[in-house]
Amino acid sequence: MSRRRSPWAVLALVCAANFLVILDVAIVNVALPSVQRDLAFAPGDLQWVISAYALTFGGLLLLGGRMGDLAGRRGVFMTGVAVFTVASLVCGLAESQATLIAARTVQGIGAALISPTGLSIVTTTFAEGPARNKALGIWGAVGGGGAAAGVLLGGVLTESLGWEWVFFVNVPVGLAALALAPALLERDARNAGRLDVAGAALVTAALVVLVFALVEAPDAGWGSAQTLALLAGACLLLAAFVVVESRATAPVVPLSTFRRRTPTVANAIAVLQGAMVFATFLLLSLYMQQVLGWSALEAGLAYLTTALMAIVSAAAAQAVISRAGVKPVLLVGLCAFLVAQLWFTALSPTGDYAADLLLGMVAMGVGVGASFVAVSVAAVAGSTDADAGLASGLVTTAQQVGGALGVAVLTAVAVARTEDDLAAGATMPSALTDGFTGAFLVAAAIALASVALAALLLDADDLREVDARSASVSSGAAGPGRPGRT
Repeated sequence: MSRRRSPWAVLALVCAANFLVILDVAIVNVALPSVQRDLAFAPGDLQWVISAYALTFGGLLLLGGRMGDLAGRRGVFMTGVAVFTVASLVCGLAESQATLIAARTVQGIGAALISPTGLSIVTTTFAEGPARNKALGIWGAVGGGGAAAGVLLGGVLTESLGWEWVFFVNVPVGLAALALAPALLERDARNAGRLDVAGAALVTAALVVLVFALVEAPDAGWGSAQTLALLAGACLLLAAFVVVESRATAPVVPLSTFRRRTPTVANAIAVLQGAMVFATFLLLSLYMQQVLGWSALEAGLAYLTTALMAIVSAAAAQAVISRAGVKPVLLVGLCAFLVAQLWFTALSPTGDYAADLLLGMVAMGVGVGASFVAVSVAAVAGSTDADAGLASGLVTTAQQVGGALGVAVLTAVAVARTEDDLAAGATMPSALTDGFTGAFLVAAAIALASVALAALLLDADDLREVDARSASVSSGAAGPGRPGRT
């Protein structure tokens, strides 16, 4: 490390870029009703503004980490920042649905390059020991701050400047990061190896086809030829992905990863977590603004309780895990999700914050903080030093993919139920509320399934083998959309 390059300045640079990546997972939610009005999105199509980003981010994240290892972390990181910045500008300038969704897709590609290479830069900049652990803790805290700040900042920007500014805000930070990176980041050597582009492309394509099938099913019919053909196509693409991964010399997801029960169950839980969190924030944002008539700023402020509880419970979870173990903390977090979803099934068209939202918001915060930390630790159970990065990166991928699928499924449920109520003569506020509560009932079933998985299938022996080093690595991954080492 050159004496002119302060490791803490390097940390500040990559944390700033990662802050934007995590910010963009959450900041869009509060702005969506304004986006819907200005660009004339149909209710069922609005979810693509979230899913387009999540699918490419999650589907390509592990490939992005591999690219950094082979092509050089500095170059891939700067490429990711440049792609993300330009895409953010195009998002803000978008005047059509297609342009916005396409730009969000490209944003996700940039995020998939930034996150894994940024964390790799942190781990190679700081020597193993207290300094690295402190740096990883800061990385994790900044990621959590991005998620917490997103919903609040989204409300402020949308209310004061317009929804376009939830994207424009990324541009000056991205340009500053690009200007500073050559001076702060050392040029690292390229390494020999192959990229599993085919595997990454197949799994991402399969997920896109699957989400499209779920989004279009309410209109086309669940048993229609279109829906069945799309579902069959998604299955064929996933089967092709498995074949390619089984034969690849350097697969993006080694199938041997799934031979250990506890990490496999942890990743399944991560998919369900992502589904609940992404969809819940979307549905609540729409409920508060479209049913209760709140402004974007008021909706953003309503999430402050959730953000604060998430920060507090995440800190508590890391302390409790070292004493009581992973499984109890994970069960507490997942049960908190279940309480939140059940609470939201009773939303009223004339509700208020204290009576209808507060308890659910508190429970969501506890669920996010406790369960995301715990599942990140469980995901690296039994892993070696060589594959700990893959294990923690895979759980982030699972959360992003789960988010995209959850938003698609629960949006489809809400839209179908709302349309049925309107056809039966219900008022718009009543129909919308009924649609949202129906979706939350499905989310409660998802939460119950996650509790069952954790209670029945997590291997206690595997979890006892998770050492302090695994826990410190996972602190960089804990939280929705917060990637671990890859």
